[in-house]
Amino acid sequence: MDEIIARSNLYALLSRILLQELDEETLQTIKTDATVLEFFPHWNEWEKRSTVPNRQLLEEHLNPDFANLSILHLVPYETFYTRPDQMIETGGANPVTDMYSAYDFIVDYEVARVVSADHIGIELEFMHHLCEAQKKAMAEQDDEAVKELMSVQYRFINTHLLKWAPMYLINMKYESRTPLYYDAAETALEFLLSDNEMLSAAVQP
Repeated sequence: MDEIIARSNLYALLSRILLQELDEETLQTIKTDATVLEFFPHWNEWEKRSTVPNRQLLEEHLNPDFANLSILHLVPYETFYTRPDQMIETGGANPVTDMYSAYDFIVDYEVARVVSADHIGIELEFMHHLCEAQKKAMAEQDDEAVKELMSVQYRFINTHLLKWAPMYLINMKYESRTPLYYDAAETALEFLLSDNEMLSAAVQP
């Protein structure tokens, strides 16, 4: 059970960081949570993390970096990387929508402020959603549901996230101007690859 809790929490954290600008409450958590700081070593060591007030840290450093990485210079949408014309599919033809619908995952565009369901933050949030469902099935000792949910996670990572997210995350890592987003990119990339290995071993006969 500890493993699924850790996986679910990390997907939730990475989704939140990559989906939209941070608010002061979330920033405070990221500044002080010991588990988060283990995954974000450069952020942990950054002098400004502990010396600059939260609002100033957001306005002068973190939010401009987020805008640079998500809006101005890089494109965090799957279809940009997978369509020959590099157009973002904003309608029902988006390749992730069927799987979202099948597992009762609804994208709240007003809250998320994304133009399409295949934003990296949304795809990571879907993995969190599946992990939470797996956690519930494990608590209910529903082995068949656990097996199915792990299979879905494996399929989603391989048919969606790993098809494009590594390219985005590598670019994000080298374009980042703050240790927080550098570490987020590095951690997300390493976690996706290691999680895929674990799921592959679990679902392959």
